[in-house]
Amino acid sequence: MIIHIQDLKFQCIIGILDFERVTPQDIIIDIDIDYTYKNDTFINYADVVNIAKNTMINNKFELIEQALENLTLKLTKDFHLIDSLSIKITKPSILQECIVSVSSHYNNKP
Repeated sequence: MIIHIQDLKFQCIIGILDFERVTPQDIIIDIDIDYTYKNDTFINYADVVNIAKNTMINNKFELIEQALENLTLKLTKDFHLIDSLSIKITKPSILQECIVSVSSHYNNKP
C-alpha cells in the first residue's frame, strides 16, 4: 500500500535569513509512504499529518534539509511498518521567480 499525502499546507518558521526566523512562512509538504498492509494493521494518515505539522512548527528548522532528516527519523521511528518514505518540502513564496523544494527518499526494503 502507498499512502499519498499531497499539498499539506501550513505556516512555520523555517530558514536562515533574518526575516525567516521571526515571520512564519507558507510551506507545502508531500509525503508518500509505502508499507505492507496485512491483518488490519495500517498506518493512520491523520497521525502522519499531525506529526509532520507538529514537527515542523515546534522545531523551527534553519534548513529544509534538517527538517527532512528530522521528519524522516520521526516518522520511521513512530511507524515501524514503513518500507519506504518520500518527503518533499516546498517553500512556495521564498523567491518571486520560482518555487523552491527539497526532497528525500528513505528505503527500508531489503
